[in-house]
This record gives sequence, C-alpha cells and structure tokens, in this order.
Amino acid sequence: MELTADRAVVASDLAREAVAGAGISVDVVTAPSAFLAMRQEWDDLLHASRSDSIFLTWEWLATWWKHLGAPRRLSLITLRRQGGLIGVAPLAVSPPALSRLIAFHRLEFLGTGSVGSDYLDVIVRDGCESQALPALVETLDRMRLPLDLGQVNGVASSAGALTRELAGRGWTVTIDPSGVCPHIGLGGLTWPSYLATLTAHHRSNFKRRWNALLRDGAMRFELVTSEAERRVALAALVDLHRRRRSERGGSNALHTPALLAFHEDFTSQALERGWLRLFVMKLGDKPVGSIYGLRYGKSLLFYQTGFDPEHARQGVGQVMVGLTIRHAFDEGLEDYDLLHGDEPYKFDWARNVRELKRATLFPPGVRGGLERVIADLGHRVRREARRWVAWRPGRRDGGDR
Repeated sequence: MELTADRAVVASDLAREAVAGAGISVDVVTAPSAFLAMRQEWDDLLHASRSDSIFLTWEWLATWWKHLGAPRRLSLITLRRQGGLIGVAPLAVSPPALSRLIAFHRLEFLGTGSVGSDYLDVIVRDGCESQALPALVETLDRMRLPLDLGQVNGVASSAGALTRELAGRGWTVTIDPSGVCPHIGLGGLTWPSYLATLTAHHRSNFKRRWNALLRDGAMRFELVTSEAERRVALAALVDLHRRRRSERGGSNALHTPALLAFHEDFTSQALERGWLRLFVMKLGDKPVGSIYGLRYGKSLLFYQTGFDPEHARQGVGQVMVGLTIRHAFDEGLEDYDLLHGDEPYKFDWARNVRELKRATLFPPGVRGGLERVIADLGHRVRREARRWVAWRPGRRDGGDR
C-alpha cells in the first residue's frame, strides 16, 4: 500500500472534518522544507510535553532525516488549535524491505534504526491530550497504514495512549519488549555517598584503577568546549570505538558514511546548544578512550564510547564511566541514563531501569489482516535467524553501548 501526497491530503481533509467541532486542524506534512521550517515551534511544543527527550528534538530528528531518512517519505501529522501547534506525530512512510521480509509500506517514527534513538513518542502539549489524540487517531484510521512504533517508554507515553485508542477501533496490536535503559537517580546523593552504594568490589576496582592511571600515565580526562576540539575528539572517538569493536565483529553504530555524517552534523549543533558532553581520556598526549554523552534537561545521557583495547586491563572504560557520573554530580544533574542495552558493566553502576516497548499495529479489514500474517511470518523467520547466529560456535558478542 503506497501513501501518495494526494492520499495524505485526503486523509488530512477527512480527519479535519471529523474534528472540526473541537477546533483542531490536522495536516500531513510531506515536504521536507516544511519540516525544516518548524524548528522553533517544534522544540517549544516538546518542552511543553511529557515526552521531552533529546531524541525527539527537532535537531536530532531533522538531522536524522537529512542523513538517514532515505528511502522513507516524510509523513508528519501536525495538530493545531487556533493556529498553535498542540501535537506532532513524527512519522515517515517506510517502503517494503524484502531483505527483512517486510512486504508492505508502514509508518515508523523518525529516528528509528541503528542511530540508537530511545524514548521515541508522539509529542502532545501537556493538557491537550483529550483534544489532540482523538484527532490523531481519526487521521491514522483513515490512512489505513500499519504502524511500527519502536523504542517507546514502556511505562508512560502518548504512543501508548494512541495504541489503546486504535485497538478500540479494531486495530490489531502487538506489544513486545525492546530492551531496557539502566539509569542512576542522582537526587539526594553526592558523589561520595553514591560511591558508597556500589559493591565493595566494584568501588575498590574503580578507585584503584583511577589512581593508577593518574599516577603512572599522567592521565587527563578532558571535556570538549570548542568546535575545533569537537572535530578532533569526534574523530578520536570513532577510531577508538572501531578499534574496540574490531575484536567483537565490528561496529554496528559508527560503521557507515551516513551515520558518521549524522554525528558530525548533530554534535556540532549539540555543542552550540550546550548539550554535547564529549570527553577524551589521554595518557600523556595519546587519546586512549572517549565517551560521547549528551546533557539534556537534568539528565546526562551516556550515548557512545570507545577505548584502545591495549589499555583495557588498565580499566580505561570503567574509569571513564565513573568520571562522567562524577561530572553529572558536579553539574547538579538528577539522572544519569546509560540508554538502551543490558550489558553487565552498566549494572555495576546502575540499579534501576526504564523499560522500552515496541508496538506493531495493523488496521482492521482484509488487507490489514493479510499484512499482519505476512509480518508475523517475517518476524518468526528473523527470530530463528538470530538464534542461529547466536548459536554459532566461536561467535563473540557485545553491545555498542
């Protein structure tokens, strides 16, 4: 099923008629130029919503669209009341992907894929949910395209409410876990009192390795503060990340020209906005480790890392994580989020998790039923393929985060 510009306009017009009594206007934005012009009102809406996350900012999503959006087609659904933006469904139409046994067009969140966006959602102005969500449901019900909504906060989200409303209209809904985000609540703690909550073994190892690096390697742990430093530090991160991942089968996060172009572009914007927390660890003048973090609101997000495998026994990775947590305390932040991934080292530092969910929705009717059957078959085949890959003798696995 292909969504043309004409079909998008028709769906928008029908939805507008249905919600006219509520004073809500609905538009399906398909022109990238219109999306690029929305920066200020987009971020204003996001800050006034319950879904506020760096992965939903205009900067993150517009940069993703520029470098990683193809071959999708934009399908942003905007909701306005008296001209003011009260909601956005940041969606795009993805084409069939036969290599993944996906045989139909579907709507997905902007920001999906290997770029690693977490906490994706529909953005609704706080207090406007009872007006915006019915208008959005009406629009999607008219469009009749399957929805694949990944990396959604499993506890509370506008996407969750949207899913329930569509289920009430006869849509078939499947909810699957898609991972966890370990995190540390910093409120009420200090750096010393937080260290006291860790196991004695982990705390002792961290302090011993930190002191040894300071004593023996003239270690420096530097935060990028200028554009010139950013360019050099990002190149160092990419090199260190690839070296670390080479012994684990290669990177699946910084491995394509498009992903590298995305991060080059976004980190420059993030530095300008005061969000970038890009750290480099040096022994003498040699970079041996790096952490790519983002400060957003009262949180520090641990996004990506890399270190020289030759220095693994010195605990470079462990020490860097600890020092960025200390930096979060120094900034007076309330949360340190290690983002998605259940790697054991994250639970050396964090005790709490935020669950992520994936919602797959198919419209009622014969066509939606057929699409669901095909999707279920593809899912089973992919699951068996992953099991076979995981079973292969000698395979070494590990997450990029």
